[in-house]
Amino acid sequence: MAEDSSARGSGFADSSTHLDVKEYYGKRLKKTSDLQSNACMTPAQPTPTFIREALKKVHPEVIARYYGCGLLVPESLEGCSILDLGSGSGRDCYMLSQLVGEKGHVTGIDMTEGQLDVARKYLDYHMTEFGFQKPNVSFVQGYIEALTEAGLQKNSFDVIISNCVVNLSPDKRRVLSEAYAVLKDGGELYFSDIYSSSRLPEQIRNHKVLWGECLGGALWWKDLLQMAEATGFSLPRLVTATAVTVDNKELQDILGDFRFVSATYRLFKVPKGQSKGCGVMYNGGIPGAETVLHFDCCYTFNANEAVEVDQELASILKHSRFAEDFTFQPPGGSCEPRGIPAEANAVDPFELALKSGKQGLASATGGGCCSTRSADCCK
Repeated sequence: MAEDSSARGSGFADSSTHLDVKEYYGKRLKKTSDLQSNACMTPAQPTPTFIREALKKVHPEVIARYYGCGLLVPESLEGCSILDLGSGSGRDCYMLSQLVGEKGHVTGIDMTEGQLDVARKYLDYHMTEFGFQKPNVSFVQGYIEALTEAGLQKNSFDVIISNCVVNLSPDKRRVLSEAYAVLKDGGELYFSDIYSSSRLPEQIRNHKVLWGECLGGALWWKDLLQMAEATGFSLPRLVTATAVTVDNKELQDILGDFRFVSATYRLFKVPKGQSKGCGVMYNGGIPGAETVLHFDCCYTFNANEAVEVDQELASILKHSRFAEDFTFQPPGGSCEPRGIPAEANAVDPFELALKSGKQGLASATGGGCCSTRSADCCK
């Protein structure tokens, strides 16, 4: 983990895209209402009460200068080491600081000095507000494509979050590779971002305002699946998806028929081919998910209820921070195949967004496109 620093990796330099993003977020945007679309304001899910309470303790200026899409709070965070990619003004860092507790730590990395100035300005304020004896939050200036160059150690984080930032990078494959490198074995990349209905043409990708609005750099969602596999991650598991709207007529004309969603995915750094599909039972008790754990849009676990899971998810649960939260059947033995391929969970986020828009999200802590026992709707 890096110390609080303003140093940036010496081997990685600003591209024209980085400079444009710094200009847009550091100077052009002064408040959330300056945004031209809801891409950076689209909530991924309703906010649970305990998180709302944590956000109430975050300084108003930090919240006002934050431009994320949704709110990223994976489960089981107490004592974890968390990295926030593109932490901006630090809203999520200070909220997560309360959830990991004094034994945990949250590191925020951002390339924009203006945003980091806001985040660092209120460090002492928040530690006093939380009643912590010493800071459990630090901020690093650097690039999400060059985490190790910024001083972040390999295999040092339990969880990485990113809130509407990866799309701003011109080299998304490198972002995933760097995230994979600094995650511990069993670690998770839990991130919300904007995705397009197909690959975007150069006209859109080169539009400075659209890029700053998180639309011009949006990845085709199917390309994410390929990139994750090439990097070494597990198959991306879709959690929530919400349609993005653009109210600016000029931007609408440029975008034409392209559609966008704000989607949250979870990717894990776990061994592949180490588990077979099997039955698992959630033991319950995770803060905020004591009786029901909404893991992704295909799997919702009720405490003390057996559920069949696919091979990929069985490996994730066995080798991640969730291992002690589940009982595997048969106890202590190897799981047997249950006929649910991991590929069944490559859910189209646009279809989920449509269902969510019609039916409403399934819960306060996650979305659900199917029941607790079956992944049929994810095939």
